[in-house]
Amino acid sequence: MVNIKPLDPEFPIEQQLGTDAGPVVLVNLFTVDPADQEALVEAWAGDAQWMKKQPGYISTQLHRAVGDGSMYLNYAVWDSIADFRTAFANPEFQQHLGHYPSSAVTSPHLFEKIAVPNCCTA
Repeated sequence: MVNIKPLDPEFPIEQQLGTDAGPVVLVNLFTVDPADQEALVEAWAGDAQWMKKQPGYISTQLHRAVGDGSMYLNYAVWDSIADFRTAFANPEFQQHLGHYPSSAVTSPHLFEKIAVPNCCTA
């Protein structure tokens, strides 16, 4: 079972799920024992395949830290917090969390795009 550690203890994902916004990006930082890296990727791939079938899902990508570390970063784009909340709370998805290695720690957080003049659009 994956252990959840807030990326922002002041406003953890459980509180974010009670708000409404969209589109949103889920940023999820994983750490895992080096021996469990393959199991982490396997568990994540199963989650990603399940999430791809959910309403409001747009895309996802997993990244591995450069070098010898065992840190991973996932981001997933959703139409809205409501869509992500529905998928995340689904009992079938919650059962998937048991497939992660016990050394896995995840730090999920939701973000919205913002406009910065001459840099990016919202």
